[in-house]
Amino acid sequence: MSSSSAFILPGLRSPFTKIDRELEGLDALALSVPVIQQTVAGDRGPGRDNARDIDLVLWGAVIPTLAVSNWGREVWFDSGLDARVPAQGIVQACATSLAAATHAAGQVAAGRSDLALCGGVESMSHTQIGLSRGLSKTIRRTGTAGTVGRMVKTLGQIRPSDLRISVPGVEERTTGKTMGQHTEEMAKEWGIPREAQDRFSLASHERATQNEAAFFRPLLVTTGTFPVDHDMMPRSTTSLEKLASLPPAFDKKAGTLTAGNSSPLTDGAAACWVSSEKGLKLLPDDLPHARLLDWQQAAIDPSSDGLLIAPAIAIAQILARRGLGLEDVGLWEFHEAFAAQVLSTLAALEEPEWLASRASIDAELGAFPRQRINPNGGSVSLGHPFGATGARILSQTVLELAEQPAGTLAIVSVCAAGGLGHVALLEAP
Repeated sequence: MSSSSAFILPGLRSPFTKIDRELEGLDALALSVPVIQQTVAGDRGPGRDNARDIDLVLWGAVIPTLAVSNWGREVWFDSGLDARVPAQGIVQACATSLAAATHAAGQVAAGRSDLALCGGVESMSHTQIGLSRGLSKTIRRTGTAGTVGRMVKTLGQIRPSDLRISVPGVEERTTGKTMGQHTEEMAKEWGIPREAQDRFSLASHERATQNEAAFFRPLLVTTGTFPVDHDMMPRSTTSLEKLASLPPAFDKKAGTLTAGNSSPLTDGAAACWVSSEKGLKLLPDDLPHARLLDWQQAAIDPSSDGLLIAPAIAIAQILARRGLGLEDVGLWEFHEAFAAQVLSTLAALEEPEWLASRASIDAELGAFPRQRINPNGGSVSLGHPFGATGARILSQTVLELAEQPAGTLAIVSVCAAGGLGHVALLEAP
């Protein structure tokens, strides 16, 4: 790392809701704009009049849309803030807004930026349907045919085989399997039983609801812009018995993954700040911050390893580089794509032979301190808007570190489609 330190500061986010529910009337642009406006102009930012002090905006979304290609630039325009601020889109599947933050940190470390606004969004209620190539081609030619007669003649060229639509799914392009199917394989490989997954999921709901108003309210845009002012998925009434009664969702015959121990399809947007030491002075004095010490990306071959196990490699590499063990980290924030995915990652981190062969380290990291995971819940209970999850976790982590002694370490871990893992190491100031 360069001599310039990077810091993470919390931004705001929308409430998270299930697909086709309370936020279905807002597309990804409409979800993003209030989050950006209030993060910048409210008590977490430099203020509307000082928006020009922001050096960079990085904003991402995973699900493609015909309306927007450069998400960062378009959401910034729609936010009505200073158009002279550079803004760009970024995407890395579920790690999108974590990737935005580490990309911005690289700019800070290089001395090219003092303050960056990072984040992302997903409006899964507005997933666009794709037409076949033949039908798209015919419709495009119809639109430029000129006369009504030519338009009718062009439309007459549509063949029955063209009348197909493509609904974006969550299957891996290279394997044809969904993440859930891949995670079922991971659960079998690492011996993660159904009961352990349900217990982990129950804890996620309990932690997300036990301190909901005090902890999450300062992180949410609650000005009436959105039709709800709190997350709609955490359930204080969830029980182990209720979770155990749910049928398998991916492997109907012998599966262990259910709707209860998997993250739901979610709408939402989230932001965070990345700054230099100088940039801290541009933000409110009482805004908590944490030092970003390091980050690491890793990838696996899905044909030989579990699709979502790459964070174990990245975590091991960071710890080895820093001379740390698992016990040295006081706070762990895992993206909970599935309870089985997190539990498989923990099992891998406690397996020296696996780490030696996959992460090329020969150090034993010790036993994992499971009681330090996600103290305020995670994606299983809160939801998972693909592009927003990284920023949600980073903001959450900074607030949690603010309650810890100086020097406390935290690791943020996000698995992502394509066999990727993105991990960051933070420190309480």
